[in-house]
Amino acid sequence: MKLPILKYGDARLRAKGKRIAEIDENIRDLAHDMLETMAAANGVGLAAQQVGRALQLTVIDVSHAEDRPSTMSLNGHEVDPKEHMPLILINPQIETGPEKEIAAEGCLSFPEISADVERSAWTRVRGRLLSGESVEIEATGLLARALQHEVDHLNGILFIDRMSSAAKASLASRLKRLQKETANAATARSYSAL
Repeated sequence: MKLPILKYGDARLRAKGKRIAEIDENIRDLAHDMLETMAAANGVGLAAQQVGRALQLTVIDVSHAEDRPSTMSLNGHEVDPKEHMPLILINPQIETGPEKEIAAEGCLSFPEISADVERSAWTRVRGRLLSGESVEIEATGLLARALQHEVDHLNGILFIDRMSSAAKASLASRLKRLQKETANAATARSYSAL
């Protein structure tokens, strides 16, 4: 089932996700709904916060990004990232390397807004798969960037928080307009519920 994606201005995007103690049917259903939602929106990642659930759950799929290649190591073995997509991660813990790179980044909660963001070129994530299996992933390229972006979401951090002040200033009017649209939509929903 396709879920509505929260937009910037919704306070739920700033919620820190709770750890998932048990992978039950509700978590499996939510993960599959998130995959469907991400695919329908042509996204490469989606965090539970973006669909209104403050949980440590994210889905990622970089298999269609031919122009931004990735490398991936799964439990110490080099693998083709495309063969392991989509990726569903539960309770991910992240480490990043010292080397940085700047690249364009967008977010499904910020429609039609993108900017250059500095991220680590390499990352390691430990977490669990939907099967419950523990996993360690090392990545570079778009996958490393997506992992950092999504784990940020799980901690209530948005990609605009990682932008340079100049990039954020250049988007200020668009960000204010999006916040206002989100607030107006929330007000309209509350009136229609009366």
